[in-house]
Amino acid sequence: MQDVASEIQLRDEEGGIRPDFLHAVSSALDENDAGKVRNLTLRLHESDLADLIELLKPEQRELLIAMLGEDFKPGALTELDETVRDQLLEEMPAEQVAEALQQLDSDEAVYLIENLDKEDQSDILAKLPYFERIALERSLEYPEDSAGRLMQTDLIAVPPYWSVGQTIDFMRLADDLPDRFYEIFVVDPAYHLIGAVPLNRLLRSKRGVNIEAITEHDIRPIQVEDDQEEVAREFERYNLTSAPVVDADKRLVGVITADDVVEVVQEEAEEDILSMGGVAGAAVTDTVWQTQRHRFVWLFINLGAALLAVWVISQFEATIEQMVVLAVLMPIVASMGGNAANQTMTVTVRALATRDLGPANVYRVIGRETLVGLLNGLVFATLLGTVVYFWFGNDELGLVIAAAMIVNFFVAALAGILIPLTLNFFDIDPAVASGVFVTTVTDVVGFFAFLGLATLWLI
Repeated sequence: MQDVASEIQLRDEEGGIRPDFLHAVSSALDENDAGKVRNLTLRLHESDLADLIELLKPEQRELLIAMLGEDFKPGALTELDETVRDQLLEEMPAEQVAEALQQLDSDEAVYLIENLDKEDQSDILAKLPYFERIALERSLEYPEDSAGRLMQTDLIAVPPYWSVGQTIDFMRLADDLPDRFYEIFVVDPAYHLIGAVPLNRLLRSKRGVNIEAITEHDIRPIQVEDDQEEVAREFERYNLTSAPVVDADKRLVGVITADDVVEVVQEEAEEDILSMGGVAGAAVTDTVWQTQRHRFVWLFINLGAALLAVWVISQFEATIEQMVVLAVLMPIVASMGGNAANQTMTVTVRALATRDLGPANVYRVIGRETLVGLLNGLVFATLLGTVVYFWFGNDELGLVIAAAMIVNFFVAALAGILIPLTLNFFDIDPAVASGVFVTTVTDVVGFFAFLGLATLWLI
């Protein structure tokens, strides 16, 4: 069996799970060959195991976990796509989930069960030891996507009057230290945060030195209810490795580390990309019904926007009948304006998400985007007007479409920046809602400008 496992490589050159490895595991599961399954999967890293679980059939996932038994790595559950993870947790016995939670850091344990129904959460938490249950229940009380959900409660806090030697001896003897930590926090008797001592400074200090003497007081604590996006910005702005989390009374309640923030950055970037496409919350592991439900709403809204554009065209039906070539050319104006608006909108939404666009520079950026829209409008108006003139031999038609291009590029630039700004002002996520409004504006203005000018000038 050892030879079988060593001969089958896990990943291909692009980093994906190799089909032959997936087939070997899947076949072993179908044959109920626990020995072969364990031989193939026992040595996998928890992230690799999670990728493998996502690719298996739904009925095979629980079987794989059962065959691995006590050797199953609970960390793999936190690496799973949300849809697959929740499905697995609903199928797994509460005792098994509780055992997995006890092997995870507190932040990972919260992440694992936060989306479950209250009843399922209660069943699982009831199987935990008292102190672990209380800690998880307290973390679950914090708002979703807040620092309180992101932090881990396992940390090291010492009083300022301890010596370096006492602190080191404490860490050597304690059984419940975090698996990884980068600094030791200094607190008063009421657990108010005083400062922090980086590990490198602690280890370089003599045993008799007082902790207060090497404490850094210039630290940046995170408020427990801060949004996780704001936390990520703090880490990026100040190059933090870890940061203490405090409550409203300035008491130390947890710590956030850089690896937690990396996951936040990836999650937020993925969410923004999906939102821009109108499929927020969708995943490749979703069922047909879930996928259709995610996409229906914005497709329905887009249908309404398209009908509005068609209504504008219908108002110029007589003009189009007299000059059929207009019907051939008008999609160009709308599509070019739409692409220009999407470029501006994408830059604006990203700048809003990273806080690079705000009251201090908003008017300058609006002015820049407007000028860019006008310049691009002039350039492409000249190009398209020239093409239309030589193609159809009609100089007036070339001038009409050139003028319509300039108008639509100008409006596209304004729409691309003003619509996200307006939505953001009213606390509506611009990544989700901007696209449909921007497309509607550019289509309606493009058709109206082109057909309206044609009616006035050519008919």
